[in-house]
Amino acid sequence: MPSTDQTATASALPESRPGREWWRSAVIYQVYPRSFADADGDGIGDLPGITRRLPALKTLGVDAVWLSPFQTSPQRDAGYDVADYEDVDPLFGTLADFDTMLATAHALGLRVIIDLVPNHTSSDHAWFQAALAAGPGSPERERYMFREGKGSDGSVPPNNWESIFGGPAWNRVVEADGTLGQWYLHLFDSSQPDLNWENPWVWEQFRGILRFWLDRGVDGFRVDVAHGMVKAPGLPDYTPPEHGGSMGGGVPLEPEIGGHASVEPPTPPYWAQDGVHEIYRDWHKVLEQYEGDRVLCGEAWVEPLEKLARWVRPDEMQQTFNFGYLETPWDADALRHVIDRSISVFGSVGAPSTWVLSNHDVVRHATRLALTGENLQGHGIGPKTTGLPDPAFALNRARAATALMLALPGSSYLYQGEELGLPEAIDLPDSARQDPTWFRTDGERYGRDGCRVPIPWESGAPSFGFGPSAESWLPQPASWAAYARDVQQGVPGSTLTMYQDALAARAAHDLAFGTLDWFDLGEDVLAFRNGNVTVVANLGEAPVAAPAGEVLVSSGPLVDGTIPQDVTVWVANV
Repeated sequence: MPSTDQTATASALPESRPGREWWRSAVIYQVYPRSFADADGDGIGDLPGITRRLPALKTLGVDAVWLSPFQTSPQRDAGYDVADYEDVDPLFGTLADFDTMLATAHALGLRVIIDLVPNHTSSDHAWFQAALAAGPGSPERERYMFREGKGSDGSVPPNNWESIFGGPAWNRVVEADGTLGQWYLHLFDSSQPDLNWENPWVWEQFRGILRFWLDRGVDGFRVDVAHGMVKAPGLPDYTPPEHGGSMGGGVPLEPEIGGHASVEPPTPPYWAQDGVHEIYRDWHKVLEQYEGDRVLCGEAWVEPLEKLARWVRPDEMQQTFNFGYLETPWDADALRHVIDRSISVFGSVGAPSTWVLSNHDVVRHATRLALTGENLQGHGIGPKTTGLPDPAFALNRARAATALMLALPGSSYLYQGEELGLPEAIDLPDSARQDPTWFRTDGERYGRDGCRVPIPWESGAPSFGFGPSAESWLPQPASWAAYARDVQQGVPGSTLTMYQDALAARAAHDLAFGTLDWFDLGEDVLAFRNGNVTVVANLGEAPVAAPAGEVLVSSGPLVDGTIPQDVTVWVANV
C-alpha cells in the first residue's frame, strides 16, 4: 500500500482551499466498474480496465471519479451486497490494482470517491454468518436487525414492511437445532441483511473501514442509502403510498416538485430518521483528521429539499444528490422552481447544490426525459413499456438538459456513457436480465439492467472496445456502434464534443461559483446569466432568438439565428 507521502508526491491534484474546496465545484464522473472497461476479457469490467481508460476521463474534462462498489461480494446485487469492506473482489482485481488506479488518477489530477454501503451487508459477510451461528440473544445477533415473529408460533413477520426490490422485508432463519427461529430485516434483497446502527460495535467497525480507505488515499465516499440505517423505535407497520418511488420507499417525489409544494410528505419508519445525522457527524470528525478536503456525498432520497439540506449541514456531509432535480420533468416552470429552491436551500446551510440527471439506478436521461408513459423510479423500462420516445428526439432533449445542468452553479455528476448520448438499453432478452428487482417481482418490473449495459469505446472492436474479447456481462445493442467514443472524438456536433466543450467553458468561466440572474424570454424558455455567460434553453416548440455574442456551447444547431425546440445555448456576453 502506498504511504500518504508517496501518494502526495505523485499527485497532480488541483488546489483546494477554504471557501473554494474542490467539491464545491467538481464535475464528478460515475464509473460503474463492471460496465466501464474490461482488461482481462472475461466480459466484466475491472480496476485495470478503469486505470487504462482514465486518460479519456481527463480529456473529457471532469474533476473526479466516483466508483460504484468493487469490494468483495457474491454479486447478488452488483456489489451492493458487501462481504468484505476492506478488500477488492477478485472479479475486479486486487488491492494492488486499486492502489495503481488511485495513483494514476491522482497523477492525472483526478480525485477518487468510492462507494460505501453501511445500511446492510451481504448475508455472506463474516459478521452475519457469526450472527446465524451464535443464536438469539447473542452479541453477534445484536449487530443486525433480528426480531422475534408474531403469533403463537412466531410465524408472522415482525411488521408489514416491504422490500424495495419487492416482496416482504423479513426473512426467517433456521436455527442451529433445525427449528424455525427469528426473523431478520432486509430492506433490499434477502441476501442483504440490515445492520443495527443502535449498536456501538457497528459504529466502531465503520470508523475503521473509513480509515482503511482514507489511509490508502481516497478522496471521499459516496454513501449508499444515506437516508437509511436508523429505524423508528418499535418498528411500526407502514404501508407506502400507491405508486411511491422504489428507491424512495414510497416517498412521492413528483407532487412536491411539479406542484411547487413544500409540505413534507409522510416519512417511512425506515427512512430519514433523525438518528442518521449523529452517524454523519461522527464520520465528519474522522474525515477531518485527513488532509485534502475529503468528502462525504449522500445518496438520500428525501423530500422536500428543506429536509434534504439537513444532510449537508457544516458538521455532516459535504454533498448530497439532488434527486428532486433529477426527478423534475422537462418543463420550464418546474425546472426554474427546483433550481431556485435548490440553490437557496443548500446555500442556507453553506453547501453547494448538486445536479444529476442519470446514474446506475435510473433510466438514462437520453431516454427518460422524452418518455410519455409511466416511469416509476426503480421499476425500469423494457419492450412492453408504453410511451417510448423516438431516439433522435430523446437525444436532442437530453443534450439540451445536460447543457442546462452544466451551466448551473455548484457540483455536477455525470454517469458513464451519458457523454456518448447512450439511451436506455430497452430490448434486453429476459434471459439476460440480472437485477434482483426482475426476479423478486416475477418479471413485473424490469429493474435497472437497461442503464448498466457495458459502454462502447470503439465501434469496430469486439464488445465495442469494452474489453479485448466479445464477452459482455449484459448484451450490448448493435446500434451502440454509432455511439462509440472513437467515432465521436473530435467530431464537431457530436455528443462527446458537446460535453467536452461545456466542461471546458464551465471551468474557464468559473460557472460553478457563479450566481444566476434570470430574465424572461417566454413561458417555455429558461434564460439566465451566470457571470459573463448567457444561457438560453428552449423547451417550447416556437423558435427563440439567440442572444448576441460568441457561442460557447450549443446542444444543437441554430436555425437562422434562432434556438429551436430542445436546444440549449451558452453565449459569452458582449
